[in-house]
Amino acid sequence: MSPDQQLIRGLEVLDLTLAPSRVEKLLAYLALLAKWNKVYNLTAVRDESRMVSHHLLDSLAVLPHIGATRMLDVGSGGGLPGIPLAIARPEMHVALLDSNRKKAAFLKQAAIELELANVDVTSERVEKFQAAERYDLIISRAFADLGEFVSAARHLLVPDGLFVAMKGLFPHEEIGHLPAGFKVEMVVPLTVPGVDAQRHLVIVSTHSHE
Repeated sequence: MSPDQQLIRGLEVLDLTLAPSRVEKLLAYLALLAKWNKVYNLTAVRDESRMVSHHLLDSLAVLPHIGATRMLDVGSGGGLPGIPLAIARPEMHVALLDSNRKKAAFLKQAAIELELANVDVTSERVEKFQAAERYDLIISRAFADLGEFVSAARHLLVPDGLFVAMKGLFPHEEIGHLPAGFKVEMVVPLTVPGVDAQRHLVIVSTHSHE
């Protein structure tokens, strides 16, 4: 199956409807990722079919749980999940943050080539990053530990905003070590077409009385 067929079938399985122009843009992003990966080592995944499942579809599987106006992707790396989500939701402002300058250079180039007017890129450590305006949703696929993610990025979240962490196995232990003032709203199990591994989305909010 070609990457475009695989993507279209995967979107059907996920019950996501995207305009043909958006699907084209996702495939253009995939081609950029594969090209730059040879030099910049953006992802350990080399095979294009696995890139469709483990990167594009894995990122897009969270779409039904994302209702943000301003979203920050922390440790965006090669642009995951931020760029696929920005392509799927052109009305949502998406900030991509990565401390690695080579990766940030790729992200800036991708945003230009794909004409993603809703994306901006910053190369900075999340702890030091100061945004002109806070975000109502902060997502990460890169952070190893849920508590560290929340602690490092809490200054960037609006008071009633949400943290969303993309995880593999259900992170029982990490949930128990969340910093004070935060609680898990829900853990959503995700099934990603072509990914034969557990996926969970951990949604964390601030305590409303604080």
